[in-house]
Amino acid sequence: MASNKFFRVFQIFKYCIYSLLALNVYLFFADEWTAANHLFMDGVDIMDVFQAFSASIDTAAWVVLLLLFEMETYVLSDEQVEHHRWSLHGVRFLSYFFILLSYHGYWAKSLDLYEVSPLQASTACELVDHETFYMTTLDEFEKLTLENCQELPAEGGFVQLNDTDIISDAEVLSDARALAWVDVFNASLWLFIVVMLELDVWMQLKEKESRAYELASGASKIILYSGLLIAALYWGWSGAFIDFWDAFLWLVAFVFIEMNVITWREETEEEHFLEAQKDISPG
Repeated sequence: MASNKFFRVFQIFKYCIYSLLALNVYLFFADEWTAANHLFMDGVDIMDVFQAFSASIDTAAWVVLLLLFEMETYVLSDEQVEHHRWSLHGVRFLSYFFILLSYHGYWAKSLDLYEVSPLQASTACELVDHETFYMTTLDEFEKLTLENCQELPAEGGFVQLNDTDIISDAEVLSDARALAWVDVFNASLWLFIVVMLELDVWMQLKEKESRAYELASGASKIILYSGLLIAALYWGWSGAFIDFWDAFLWLVAFVFIEMNVITWREETEEEHFLEAQKDISPG
């Protein structure tokens, strides 16, 4: 009875984590919508969507992919997975399509931060009447006023992001670039992890057993998840709370997926053992 209660609590906790990840799609979209108004002054066309809303689209696609892994490794039986194979593959293909486009968007956003022009203004207060916004961190901007301009560096060597109404000083711009590259680093690691998980699922469905593969997969994932943890800690240290919170939730969510894979593998091995016992038992 106690184990059943624990199991129900565990399942509720797991799906709460998944729900919080879905909520993060809205949180990222709200931030990126505000930022897009400044980064794309002429409007966001179809070619800019994946750069302007890279985190929102990426997170939404990953939530769908997470649910697919949950279905394949826990909810559905092997027979059901095989029966719905083409439907699952179709949704998976679309998820990867959007993930890769968002990955390109992370790169484009990082590189755009190097497209800047020096300003002749000696102080930020000289720019107050020009509807100028000051970059406080990546994707966050504050309108320049007579009150806040005095808080900015007196001689910061201000630069303007090309084709925008955004200015920054060297220190803030450097921090924003670092955060942008951490986005690229984080997204790259997740792509490697999902390749490993796809191989795990394929190996299980095909009932292929390889101790060498399991050891190599486990070692690779330790390295990859450690890199993701470093990225999360960097976001926390730099004050990017939403990014830190999102990274933490994703790590917890994929711990659940890894647990599903381990349980699935153990159940398959147990089934093979029982079948072998039947074959050798006297008729």
